[in-house]
Amino acid sequence: MMKTLQELVRANIGRLKPYSSARDEYQGAEASVFLDANENPYNCPNNRYPDPLQGELKKNLAKLKGVPPESIFLGNGSDEAIDLAFRAFCEPRTDNVVAIEPTYGMYAVCAEINDVEYRRVLLDEHFQFSAERMLEAADGHTKLMFLCSPNNPTGNDLDPAEIETLLRRFDGLVVLDEAYNDFSAQPSFLKRLAEFPNLVVLQTFSKAWGCAAIRLGMAFASADIIGVYNKIKYPYNVNQLTQQQAMEMLHRYYEIERWVEMLKQERDRVEKEFKALPCVQHVFPSNANFFLVRVTDAVKIYNYLVGEGIIVRNRHSVALCGNCLRITVGTKAENESLIEALKRFA
Repeated sequence: MMKTLQELVRANIGRLKPYSSARDEYQGAEASVFLDANENPYNCPNNRYPDPLQGELKKNLAKLKGVPPESIFLGNGSDEAIDLAFRAFCEPRTDNVVAIEPTYGMYAVCAEINDVEYRRVLLDEHFQFSAERMLEAADGHTKLMFLCSPNNPTGNDLDPAEIETLLRRFDGLVVLDEAYNDFSAQPSFLKRLAEFPNLVVLQTFSKAWGCAAIRLGMAFASADIIGVYNKIKYPYNVNQLTQQQAMEMLHRYYEIERWVEMLKQERDRVEKEFKALPCVQHVFPSNANFFLVRVTDAVKIYNYLVGEGIIVRNRHSVALCGNCLRITVGTKAENESLIEALKRFA
């Protein structure tokens, strides 16, 4: 059974009286004169502070995602939502978190920044995890568990049955990072938020939405958990330009769906081409907009590609990824440049 939110939240956070911004305090009738926030009255509209809780954006996002607005947190990239989970729920030098390995590196970085023990549970040879092994790594001070599906850098979906087992048996919060879910046939766990009160789902505008530059991450959870996030976030954490661009992209969702299909088709084509390259030993199956490939000499090939003006990600030093490169799927022209360069590699 999940611990109560009062048991999970750090004691000082539970007692915290959050900062109240000028825009938080203003409620009521339509206003035309704003003399409350010490803003410059010139250079409209960028002279005004943005909506601190991104109400209009959340309202529109809620329709698309099928969740209530009060179950949405928006932050400066998913990294903010990851960091806030540590700051809200993990007592430094006392609590710990458990995560799969290998996976997205910011979970470990945030743990170190917040002085929280980070326990790694190695994936198996198929890059799958075991809920039982995750639970065995936990103790009474384990507040969070991190999963990424499709996983980075491996590209594969994690077994949904194992995710469900973990959600049912772990008494803390399970943070499920779905940054690449748009590229997968696996259903998002978003539709099951009400079923699992200990679930936090992360998504992002950086991947399928083509908006990495605007730095907008999404966290979805119960209204109570999102309330804790909003309590400790910085007052105006998502700027007005980002909110405006996100609203524009919501109106262009048909285009995002088209991009996703194009990238999935191109991913499958490029994976097939890679399997025929002499320097490639194995192409791992992917459900993301990238794939992992084992090559004859990752360091040598990476450096060669840099010399050709082509940048991929060298994952040779990552657990279970010896001599592996991570390849992001680009345009057809970009992918052809990479393939032709590798054909010339000797």
